[in-house]
Amino acid sequence: MALAGGTVVDAYAQKFTQQQRRERMDSVLASRYYRTPYDTNYVVRPEGRLTLKVRLNQTGNTFHAKGTVNDVYSKADLSTSHKTTLSIGASYRGLSASLAINPSKMSGSYKDYEFNLNYYSSRISLDFSYQRSESLTGDVERDDRGVQTMESGDLTLKVVNLAGYYAFNHHRFSYPAAFNQSYIQRRSAGSWLAGISYQGGIIETSDDLKARNQNAPDVSIDFGHIGIGGGYGYNWVLGKKWLIHITMLPTFVVYNRNKMTVNGECKEAKRMRFNMIFNERAAIVYNFPVKGNLKSVKGGLKSPRYFAGATLVMNNSVFDDDVVVVNQNKWRARAFIGLRF
Repeated sequence: MALAGGTVVDAYAQKFTQQQRRERMDSVLASRYYRTPYDTNYVVRPEGRLTLKVRLNQTGNTFHAKGTVNDVYSKADLSTSHKTTLSIGASYRGLSASLAINPSKMSGSYKDYEFNLNYYSSRISLDFSYQRSESLTGDVERDDRGVQTMESGDLTLKVVNLAGYYAFNHHRFSYPAAFNQSYIQRRSAGSWLAGISYQGGIIETSDDLKARNQNAPDVSIDFGHIGIGGGYGYNWVLGKKWLIHITMLPTFVVYNRNKMTVNGECKEAKRMRFNMIFNERAAIVYNFPVKGNLKSVKGGLKSPRYFAGATLVMNNSVFDDDVVVVNQNKWRARAFIGLRF
């Protein structure tokens, strides 16, 4: 009997210890979560432990290249297939995880690979993407061959895009409020920005095309741009429900390695040219009205429970050269709806 009683006591003590550990962990996470670098008159953390979001994402990429090799002028206008994914994400006290599915990938109709990483903090934010594609389609025009239509599988693409931002007014202006909703912008604010951009990759004739058509030219377009610049971002708060964000950050290309190779003959652009990469961001967030008591337990305004919106990120290069020109337009659009507990 005493043994049974001791077992019950031990089980209860173990359960109580586990509960204490969970409470302590939650307390540590809550302390970290509400510790903010912002002026709370402008930016605050939303209340609640858990945030759930459903997101619809779509990305695309287009290329425009031209150059003269062996006295033959060539021009290409190409685009990749759009990638569409549906993702479900959860964030607990700032710790996040998500799962994304691509219906076209699951059905086998989309064979490209793309990885996107977005990081947003009070001072620094980063947009990074890597894409490997065989779905490039479009037209290639050559003086000696006329216009040729390129089908999916005729060309291969590998490309990296990177854009980094530093916000100077990081106490009042919040990128996370617009792009991942981990903060709420309470008053309108803007910030001057410093930034760096990189676009680099290669487009080349696929082995499949060479096998099917022995007369197909062996073409390779290499490109790489590094830009440094500055711009401005603004969060506009309307009626405590709407947040409209826009950023324009132009960077000046300080180095490039653009070149075009046709059947072994190579032409390179000048390393230093006055060209630009434009980085644009836009977002709109709607916080559904809060019903009932508007005061929270902390004495401030109660956080909206439901929210929805859309974001857009674009990187566009504008490059000009007497020999080789390669311009890229990369974009990612997202629509989302979320719920806070």
